[in-house]
Amino acid sequence: MATLKERYTSEVVPKLKKELGIENPMRIPRVRKVIVNMGIGIVDKDQFQNHVTELARITGQKPLVTKAKKSISNFKLREGMTIGAKVTLRGKRMYDFLDRFINAALPRIRDFRGLPPNAFDAQGNYTLGIKEQTIFPEIDPNHLGAVQGMNITIVMDSQSRDESRLLLKGLGIPFSEK
Repeated sequence: MATLKERYTSEVVPKLKKELGIENPMRIPRVRKVIVNMGIGIVDKDQFQNHVTELARITGQKPLVTKAKKSISNFKLREGMTIGAKVTLRGKRMYDFLDRFINAALPRIRDFRGLPPNAFDAQGNYTLGIKEQTIFPEIDPNHLGAVQGMNITIVMDSQSRDESRLLLKGLGIPFSEK
C-alpha cells in the first residue's frame, strides 16, 4: 500500500493540476503542517502527564506543554500554570499522522457521516475538533484515565478554500454532504 506522500505526488498533484488549470508545479496546493492541540485545563499533575503521554503516543512526537499567559480568578487560573499541550507535525511525521487519522481514526468515530465541509478559514486552513482521543488506535480505552478532546489544524499553502477542499478530498478526507 502506498503511503499518503506517494499518493499525493502520484495521484493528487496531476489531478489538481488538471482541475485547477495550474502550470507551475510550485503553485500546486500542499499540506505545510498539522497542529494537534489538547487544551487540558486545570487538573492534577498525574492526570496532566497521562494526557501529555497519550498525545505523544498519538502523534509520535513529544508535545510542547502550554502555560497560561494571564491569571483569571474566576477560573482559578494563575499565570504560568500548565493548561495544555500541542504538537506541530511536519514532513514524514505529518503524512504518517494524516494517514492514520484518515484511514484508522475517522472510521472509528461513532455515527460518522463525514467531516464538516465549512470549517475552512480565509487562508484555506482546515480545523476540526475531536471529542475523545479513544478513536486513535494507539490509545487503549481500558487503561484510559479520563476522556480528553483535541483540535487538529491542517495548514495548507493554497489560495482559496476551494483549492484546500480539493486537496483534502484528494488525500481521502471524507466530507459530509451538507
